Amino acid sequence: MNDAELQNLHRCVELATEALEAGDEPFGSVLVTADGTVLAEERNHVGSGDRTRHPEFALARWAATNMTIEERAAATVFTSGEHCPMCAAAHGWVGLGRIVYISSSKQLSAWLAELGVPGSPVQSLPIHEVVPSLVVEGPIPDLAEQVRDLHRRFYSFSRAAS
Repeated sequence: MNDAELQNLHRCVELATEALEAGDEPFGSVLVTADGTVLAEERNHVGSGDRTRHPEFALARWAATNMTIEERAAATVFTSGEHCPMCAAAHGWVGLGRIVYISSSKQLSAWLAELGVPGSPVQSLPIHEVVPSLVVEGPIPDLAEQVRDLHRRFYSFSRAAS
C-alpha cells in the first residue's frame, strides 16, 4: 500500500463521515485510474429510502457511462467497506478492476451484532463469492477502527432519535 492509496482510503473515511453527518449509513468510495487520478467519489445515500443508493453501485454506473472498457479494467475502487453482493455484481458486470476495502463484510456483521442491529435482508457474502476473478485487497487494520467508530456513532444516533 503506497501513500497515494492510503490517501484514497482516508478520503473514503471522510466520505463515510459526510454520509454519517447527513444521516446516512457511513460508507464512502473513490474511483481511481491506473495512474492514480481520482475520477469520481461517492458516499452512501440510502437515507432517501432507496436502499440501493450505495456509493460502490453509483461508481459502477458512473464508470459504465464515462470510461472505456480498458479504463474500467485498469481502475481501482477504494472503499470504506467491502462491497455488498449488489455492489460486487455491479462492479463485475461493468468490468471494473481492483477493489481495496478498509473493513470486511464479516467485520461489519460482527460490529452490528455487537450493537444489537437487526440483520440485513440480503445475505452478506465476500466479494470473491460474487465475482471470483476480481483482485481484492482488504481489510486494512490501521483504518478499520475508524470505520467501526462511524458505525457505532450512526447506530447510537439512530437509536437516540427513535
